[in-house]
Amino acid sequence: MELSHPKLVRVLFDEAHSEAWTIRPEVARAIQPAHPEDSSLVRAAAALERCEFEASVNASAPLDEATLASADVLVIAHPSEPKWEATVGEGSPRFGSGELDAIEAFVRAGGGLLVLAESEQDKYGNNVDDLLARFGIAVANATVQDYEHHHARTPSWVLAWLQGGDDPEGGVDLLAGVEAACFYRAGTLRSDNGARAIARTHDSSTEPGAALALVSEQGEGRVAVLSDSDLFGDDCIGELDHERLWLNLVHWTAAPAFAQPAEVADSGTARDPAWARLRAAVAELRLAQEPDGSIRSGGDRTGIGELTEEIATAAGDLVPRFPHQAAYIEALQSDLRAWAAAGFGKPDFIGSVRAFRPELERRDGVEHLVVFPMYKQNASREVCFEALIVRVPWPEWVAALERRYDNAKYLPVTLVDYTDGYDSECAVLFPETFATAGPPEAYFFGAIFCDREAERLRRVAGSAARILRLNLPPDAAAMLSSEQLSRDAYILWDLIHDRTHMRGDLPFDPFMIRQRSPYWMYALEELRCDLTAFAEAAKLEQEGFAFARHAQSAIVLDRLFRFPLTGSRVRNYDGLGGQLLFAYLHREGYLHWTDNRMRIEWPRLVEGVAGLRERVQDLYHSGIDRSKVSQWIAAHDLVSSYVPAAERSVWAAARRDLPEVEEPKQLVDLVRDDEFPLSLFYSQLQPKLESSLVRPSRANAS
Repeated sequence: MELSHPKLVRVLFDEAHSEAWTIRPEVARAIQPAHPEDSSLVRAAAALERCEFEASVNASAPLDEATLASADVLVIAHPSEPKWEATVGEGSPRFGSGELDAIEAFVRAGGGLLVLAESEQDKYGNNVDDLLARFGIAVANATVQDYEHHHARTPSWVLAWLQGGDDPEGGVDLLAGVEAACFYRAGTLRSDNGARAIARTHDSSTEPGAALALVSEQGEGRVAVLSDSDLFGDDCIGELDHERLWLNLVHWTAAPAFAQPAEVADSGTARDPAWARLRAAVAELRLAQEPDGSIRSGGDRTGIGELTEEIATAAGDLVPRFPHQAAYIEALQSDLRAWAAAGFGKPDFIGSVRAFRPELERRDGVEHLVVFPMYKQNASREVCFEALIVRVPWPEWVAALERRYDNAKYLPVTLVDYTDGYDSECAVLFPETFATAGPPEAYFFGAIFCDREAERLRRVAGSAARILRLNLPPDAAAMLSSEQLSRDAYILWDLIHDRTHMRGDLPFDPFMIRQRSPYWMYALEELRCDLTAFAEAAKLEQEGFAFARHAQSAIVLDRLFRFPLTGSRVRNYDGLGGQLLFAYLHREGYLHWTDNRMRIEWPRLVEGVAGLRERVQDLYHSGIDRSKVSQWIAAHDLVSSYVPAAERSVWAAARRDLPEVEEPKQLVDLVRDDEFPLSLFYSQLQPKLESSLVRPSRANAS
């Protein structure tokens, strides 16, 4: 199955200034007929194209404001006079003064610049140093030799001393996944403005401790300079960890572009006067409702009747906006009028529920009107009316994934507009939340507000990464800054998570709707689904869908930081799942908390998550042979082997004291509200994250 995620960042390779490198295969063959790979960055461009980048060439235009307007990142790869190198085109290797000004302005306004220099810099006839001087960086005229730290028995192929990849402020590690890199016939770099060296020569070299790669933030933009251009060429990018270093650098220089707000098509529905009337009438009606959704006695029944009719009429006026919902809107009008005719008792909108089938219209950009009496959020049984407009993101890559994973009820949505009840942390819309006299015949869909989930991830995990100085890979940092990447990561995550509840070894009702169980059983079920989603995302990445790595990062970061600290400590099953993931990764050596800094071993993370998933799957697989209570005990033992139970727990293995009961569910009353208390780490992190754990209200956000 061919999957392709939209390209979000434009990388422009300059080939108009007699560069020694090209991303065009036919040009590389013309430059070096005997060995095109020696002039080719085709593989480097292809690596970008597999990710979120669109690679293009500037073949002849000057690097002025107009040319740079089509780029987010500019790559300049070793301009040279033809007498020294085989080069592209006939352009001068020197940038004009206007070009130097334009490139500097481009960077300071938020653009990225990646320069690949070369040894013996002074001979090539370019003015790369004039460009880099704008940013306080210079290339020295040297060729490093190292007879102790070199590659392939060649002293001029210098193995770098890699250090300094971590942002001093925390949150990004430019060397994540990079253990070794070779600089082939490298020069050295200098900086007079504090640029950060992420690669240096060893003390055994002819230029001890000299910088080989520098990075610097300049205004709103970023600059990365390397003293060798060969390591990303086709001959060498597959060596050591060069491709990972290349992708890290481009993601890092592109960070301002990733952080731009996502482009959202405006259908105009939220500005429709009919929606304004409907929304206002629902907002007023809500104020008159009793906890069961009825209208309080002694109220203005005439006024309520007028409001109800206003909602029905406005909904009818919106049919041209929602032609696919004509049947639902007709049922809504009927339910509203029947409710009024019956005296505004406890509402039962079963007709609307039956007619509301958004999962049948999963088209990219399609909008749905949602008007129902709903149970209030956070497990409340109180009822009030809500009105929403939601939009479905359903691009082809999502449709293709759904065909693979067969989740006909799954519906990702974004909020276009809503009444006050949804000015909250709520991120789901399920039929179970609609107030009816009895359950509907079937639950047809499950809608996830992927935009709200993603915002929450960016807010909480982003803050945690800064506080903990986490060694985030640049692509994970890009996801945490990008509305679209984080939203789409959640779509992939939820698509697989949701279906997993019904698949695999299931010794009990997967949703446990009809069972009363200790809350750690719910914790393990939700965690099992997330670990499965992680494993499937890793598989998709291995198959070539590079975007799937963002879902892996989202799952781990949200589970580690938001889940344990969100909500009360009263049988918080989502929180416990996050606590278990953290404790397992820490205990087994995939996550480290030392020197007041957190480090995740990102290259080994798939292995670590797989280890915990295997333990949970073993519990499920063997559970079918156990009694219910024995399964609860085995599950408690699994959790408590990593997350210690409360001191007074009667379930803990060392002091287990469970009475004989007629029904196992009676033992649930013996579970402590906080059976698995927060660790010292989380207890200290919580107050530092407190402000990030609360979503800004719509009023405050505006």
